[in-house]
Amino acid sequence: MDLEAKRAALDARLRQLGKLLVAYSGGVDSAFLAFAAHQALGEQMLAVIADSPSLARAQLADAIAFAEEQRIPLEVIATQELERADYARNDAARCFHCKDELFTVMERLRAERGFDAVAYGVNLDDLGDFRPGQQAARQHGVATPLVDAALSKAEVRELARLAGLRVWEKPASACLSSRIEYGRPVTREALSQVEQGENALRALGFLQFRVRHHGELVRIEIARDEMLRALTPDMTVQFTRVFKSLGFTYITLDLEGYRSGSMNAVLPAAALRKAK
Repeated sequence: MDLEAKRAALDARLRQLGKLLVAYSGGVDSAFLAFAAHQALGEQMLAVIADSPSLARAQLADAIAFAEEQRIPLEVIATQELERADYARNDAARCFHCKDELFTVMERLRAERGFDAVAYGVNLDDLGDFRPGQQAARQHGVATPLVDAALSKAEVRELARLAGLRVWEKPASACLSSRIEYGRPVTREALSQVEQGENALRALGFLQFRVRHHGELVRIEIARDEMLRALTPDMTVQFTRVFKSLGFTYITLDLEGYRSGSMNAVLPAAALRKAK
């Protein structure tokens, strides 16, 4: 199908789902899905964003602002994944427990408010990635309208661009817990260190980066096209000042640069297969 036909298929699928709750994070996939659902269903849809310590305040504020700009009905709910021992221990299944908490809360909300279904913004490309949360979505019967319409990540971005949505080129940004090395417990303190570190990198003018938490050591990933600026003597002094103040003993710059999911490189193949 061409892109126009896929957009029509998405609308048809959304109308078929009926009164709909959309799991919303503010990223391009969930933002476009919420936008499309609002166009197709009007007030018969509600975007739901989970507020927890693993969501950066800047991300939450931007997600709320986008929904307000597009007049998308939005509700902020509290999730308690950090209280789950299975989540906090931070093994390869962490994302499963996060999404299990989210969809448990959303299913309760669906039943209480009389909605017909819950949907989330997984796309075709995501199906080949290491994403344990997809297993939780399947177990909860969560709908996948973007996949049903055979939309890839690039196609979602293009549809968002054509719709004039400012998030169309927004960089991907997983939750703060994904920055903490596997096996190191997820704590509020560690999440705060990561969030403050990434806020500082943003304030220094970097666009694509990650702060990877390895206990006393922080590993800073910067996009390759921004690496020359990161390697200047002045910038290394800035990095040292910022991250020492956050409590890190050793400050490192990863010479491979930014890459999504770099923490997964240490997982054995069996764990990757099991968590899909």
